[in-house]
Amino acid sequence: MRKKKLQVWLPLLLSICMVAGMFVGYRIRGNMPVSSVFFVNKERPVQEVLDLISRKYVDEENVDSLGTSAIQTILSQLDPHSIYLPVQELKQVNEDLEGQFFGIGIEFNIINDTINIVNVLDKGPSQKAGLLIGDQILKVNDSVVSGNHITSQKLRKLVSGDAGEKVTITILREGNQKPVIITRGPVPIYSLDAAYMITDTVGYIRLNKFSETTYKEFMTSLQKLKKQGMKSLVLDLRDNGGGILTQATNIADEFLNNDKLITYTEGAHSPKKEYRCQKDGEFEKGKLIILVNEGTASASEILSGALQDWDRATIVGRRSFGKGLVQEQYQLSDGAGLRLTVARYYTPLGRSIQKSYKKGIEAYEHDLIDRFKDGEMTSADSIKHTNEKEYTTANGKILYGGGGITPDVFVPFDTASIQKNVMTILMNGTLNRFVYLNFLKHQKHFKQYNSPKMFENKYVADDSTLNDLRLYALKDSVSLNLKDPKEKALLQQQIKTLTAREIWNTEGFYEIHNRYDSTVIKALDLMKPDLKSDSTTIRIK
Repeated sequence: MRKKKLQVWLPLLLSICMVAGMFVGYRIRGNMPVSSVFFVNKERPVQEVLDLISRKYVDEENVDSLGTSAIQTILSQLDPHSIYLPVQELKQVNEDLEGQFFGIGIEFNIINDTINIVNVLDKGPSQKAGLLIGDQILKVNDSVVSGNHITSQKLRKLVSGDAGEKVTITILREGNQKPVIITRGPVPIYSLDAAYMITDTVGYIRLNKFSETTYKEFMTSLQKLKKQGMKSLVLDLRDNGGGILTQATNIADEFLNNDKLITYTEGAHSPKKEYRCQKDGEFEKGKLIILVNEGTASASEILSGALQDWDRATIVGRRSFGKGLVQEQYQLSDGAGLRLTVARYYTPLGRSIQKSYKKGIEAYEHDLIDRFKDGEMTSADSIKHTNEKEYTTANGKILYGGGGITPDVFVPFDTASIQKNVMTILMNGTLNRFVYLNFLKHQKHFKQYNSPKMFENKYVADDSTLNDLRLYALKDSVSLNLKDPKEKALLQQQIKTLTAREIWNTEGFYEIHNRYDSTVIKALDLMKPDLKSDSTTIRIK
């Protein structure tokens, strides 16, 4: 009988013993040295080193921080665009690509220790709550921020929070204090800076990146301009650092017909993948000019390269950045991200436009400075290609790979417009602050201008305004020379351009700025005879 009972309970007893043994073994392992022969191969060397530092190092160290440094060092041995993104940085990157973030939706400037709202973002929570340009923020909830040595970082921390939460902002408007309750919510981040008819028949569109909303924004503007009589288009991709690949290929599809190849990607562990046109485009015919410069990169170069290879567009400006690597983003267990290069992309003719990084990341990052030193920014003859293999388009145009997209029409960097004093007050923010304060002071005067075109034709910064700027700049130890015709003309141009931004945001800025932009002027010259005789531009020299 006892033997039968033992047979019944024996499996359970063995199971209990096995679990107990595993538990004891785990506890023993936790108390054994990391250098134990039995466990030494269970971890990668990097993790082993971090564990040793955590357990044995003479001082207390932040192992997470050391781990981050180790990861960054490893990635730096691969290529310049494989990067580790800490949690907060990853959040900001994702928001930029998604085309929105959650907050209250204002842009501000700290002037004389006081927070001034310089822009209320369109369709954002602050606009819905009634905040206006010129409002000054005194308190955020119960925290006084005015005259309290406030910093941009502190203010962002105070106003940040989860979507749907409320924050009370106490503002000063026309001498009166007023509490405003704002419900935090989605704030659009637009990738399209401007879209307008630059002449009677030529449209202009400027994109600053390729986010999830870019194609939609582009199509809305393209269709609007076509209804206004657009026959030719200037697409401005200068300083567009790229973004989501499919947004760029979707836009390319609007310019190319049939099933033309737009780009393809390929890597050691990534099979060749082609991106082709899939539908009839909205602008397959009509003159097209793409503006590029040294800040044009990645997805912008994919779009430019495809249109150049197919002889669909004329590329105008300076050589683009030269980023031909494709990254995929991976979420890590701690919430951080890894953006890892997995393939190279190629133009339809097979060009890889990635510039060399064989000399290391530091040399890679100094490439643009070297271009200035080597004279490339002022002379097309100084342009260097890291791949001298020639590629020929159907129309016989000779193109090169390596080192970015070389423009068909070169426009040098406009060194003649650089005046030391003007550059100083631009770089340190003096001019922006003055224009903002001058705009608030004369808002009634500026309301008479109902469009940027009217503003361009009729407004001139008079001597009184220039003298006010001279006195304001003296506070920052900058002495402006208003007797110098070039400096005076450039200051008038900058005041007009920046004031237009205060009134009409980025669209107004570019409508005025493009009147003086040498690359835009060259593009319009190339559009002739498409332009009507009354469609002219005047540039201040």
